Amino acid sequence: MQIPSISETRKHLVAEPGKAFDLSKRDSGDRSLFDDKSVAETSLKKDAAVINELKDMLYAEKKRSVLVVLQGMDTSGKSGTIKSVFAETTPLGMEVKAFKAPSSNELARDYLWRVHNAVPKRGHVGIFDRSHYEDVLVVKVRGFASPEDIEQRYDQINAFEKHLGENGVTIVKCMLNIGHEEQGIRLQERLTEEHKLWKFNPADLEDRKLWKDYMAAYETAVQRCSTDHTPWYIIPSDSRTRRNAMIARLVRGALEDMDLCWSKSDYKMEDFDFS
Repeated sequence: MQIPSISETRKHLVAEPGKAFDLSKRDSGDRSLFDDKSVAETSLKKDAAVINELKDMLYAEKKRSVLVVLQGMDTSGKSGTIKSVFAETTPLGMEVKAFKAPSSNELARDYLWRVHNAVPKRGHVGIFDRSHYEDVLVVKVRGFASPEDIEQRYDQINAFEKHLGENGVTIVKCMLNIGHEEQGIRLQERLTEEHKLWKFNPADLEDRKLWKDYMAAYETAVQRCSTDHTPWYIIPSDSRTRRNAMIARLVRGALEDMDLCWSKSDYKMEDFDFS
């Protein structure tokens, strides 16, 4: 089996803007793109190396940036994705932001303030572990904001992302779609495997009880915020390796689309004394 092209990967995973979206029809265990796990491993390794080189070119250019948004339920693999997709990437020019519950200072401002403040600088690749979509997901499910406020936020988020795009930020939005059964297995692993115990949070079980509400909130967020300028990609995440390989294809594609090149210097060898 061959590695799927970037265009094939996009077409298979995208939530098409302007069309009805049904999350229940997206199989969290879908292996259509990478039926063979070894092919996924090979693809991931190759893409990780290319991502590193392109990231350096982006850093040298210092004119544009890339923002990778990873959004998903607990155990869907946000941190694992970062570790694998950027395994070959040097820290220079990399920014990772994990969004937790907002601080009192952040709550005193509009909900996008802390997000805009974390957008990667020109020349950088930024990664959001959770994101501004928390404000139409957990905030909606838990009733932390009124339905009227939530309703306004979809258009506000679309406008925000359009603004970023018009100012040189390429956004890759990935929903890590994990199945209910697989999440249960991974939550149990956090209690039975010593190296994962630090990840266990009893509050995750409370969110698990609200699974249907969260899935409905995700479906609405994707439906309302998958746009031509910033589409959503729905990543089957029951298989860690395949998940990572698919996201690596998308990130590599975003960087390649920027048509990056090494900047030329006006310096000449003869102008300097190297003795």
